[in-house]
Amino acid sequence: MFRQLSVRWYSDDMKLYLSSYGLGNNPERLQSLVGDNKRAAIIMNAQDLTTTEKRLMRLETESQNMKSLGFEPEELDLRDYFGKQEQLGQKLGEFGLLWIRDGNVFVLQRAMKQSGFDAVIGDLVTSERLVYAGFSAGSCAATPTLHGIELCDDATAVPEGYDPEIVWEGLGFVPYSIAPHYRSEHYESEAIEDVVKYLEEHKMPYRGLRDGQAIVVDGDYEDIVG
Repeated sequence: MFRQLSVRWYSDDMKLYLSSYGLGNNPERLQSLVGDNKRAAIIMNAQDLTTTEKRLMRLETESQNMKSLGFEPEELDLRDYFGKQEQLGQKLGEFGLLWIRDGNVFVLQRAMKQSGFDAVIGDLVTSERLVYAGFSAGSCAATPTLHGIELCDDATAVPEGYDPEIVWEGLGFVPYSIAPHYRSEHYESEAIEDVVKYLEEHKMPYRGLRDGQAIVVDGDYEDIVG
């Protein structure tokens, strides 16, 4: 029997694309989720431990990927909204898609908390005004809890300007944990085996995603593609 996880935003009225790595093998499924508003906010804050040069290179990669699918990308740096929750909520309302890339999920979750993203995002996603999508850290952030992921990502690593308190609670868009890069040719795949072992030992529901796969949620429809 699985332990019941506390979820905040789990709803039948959501559009989610939660990938293990990159766009996955079926990016057309992401395209189909987004309506007329093709503006895409790229959130890179899981990369805030990397150098500025690497971060810019990775932002360019994500921007090109978004453009290849017909979206109009723009970086949304949550650090610009630390302590400015109302302004962030207004800004998020301009987009039709969120694309949140990989990196350290604990850094990402801190950024979500300090900016108020975690407080304002739920209404936008559960009303289907905004599609939540991303990969690796971006996918893990959509779950109820980050417990277990510390075996893969350093929970104590804190970039400049960040609150050092560890945020264990995820956004709770899905009622299970996600283990990305599961049994894949990825440098974190070995560590993910330890994450899966932890989740199973603690009787926590989870989905293991191999690279190329993605969880697609469209209202009351949910499937793993790829």
